Amino acid sequence: MKVVILAGGYGTRISEESHLRPKPMIEIGGKPILWHIMKQYSQYGFNDFIICLGYKGFFIKEYFAHYFLHESDVTFDFKKDNQLVTHHHTAEPWKVTLVNTGVETMTGGRVKRIQNYIGNEPFMMTYGDGVSDVNIAELVDNHKLHGRLATVTTVQPSGRFGALDITASNEVKGFQEKPKGDGSWINAGFFVLQPEVFNYISDDSTIFEKDPLEGLARDGELMCHRHQGFWQPMDTLRDKNHLEELWKSGEAPWKTWDRESVILK
Repeated sequence: MKVVILAGGYGTRISEESHLRPKPMIEIGGKPILWHIMKQYSQYGFNDFIICLGYKGFFIKEYFAHYFLHESDVTFDFKKDNQLVTHHHTAEPWKVTLVNTGVETMTGGRVKRIQNYIGNEPFMMTYGDGVSDVNIAELVDNHKLHGRLATVTTVQPSGRFGALDITASNEVKGFQEKPKGDGSWINAGFFVLQPEVFNYISDDSTIFEKDPLEGLARDGELMCHRHQGFWQPMDTLRDKNHLEELWKSGEAPWKTWDRESVILK
């Protein structure tokens, strides 16, 4: 099953970084957040990626063009016509297809543009700016069980600020550092989609989260996979710094690929 990653937006809310490079290339722990997302899928045996490019897409092309070299121990033998000898590498077993889907194209349009690379097969799709510890194997299994056209992972995000538990007499009974917002479940990406979903997308102007998802819901073809664990988008510089702090602590919740409990597909 192929994995489609949307990586073409402007990232205007994190312009401190995105004016230099596309948001999926902003680094956490010295690696682009795009790499972190791909590592999560790869741990479950999903290594065939299609990345939808747009704004500053050439940065992503150049990254993968040199990825194997950067992850390898090499010898350049200039006496033998600059012969390159690879001794050892730690590069992932990835197949990466990079598709120019337009600078101004909306999310649905980007998905529509990679239809020929998918064919008549189910596929996964997510955004190139959010990390999670969602169990991809369970997500795929749940999608297969219900037999509908689409599954979206949903989460209950934490509130931005701490909340006080206050009585009617103004006595503070407790403090909750990161309460769950208003209890609503929101779209966290990490979709599993049948190829029929392409029929719900009109053109480049289609926003995937609008007409396609709303149409699937009306037709009874959209199910959710409720995720109770970690999920964090990187919308702002504050989000980026939070993820960086988690990574430096050695306890990044989304770094599940080194855990022995993970069962590969």
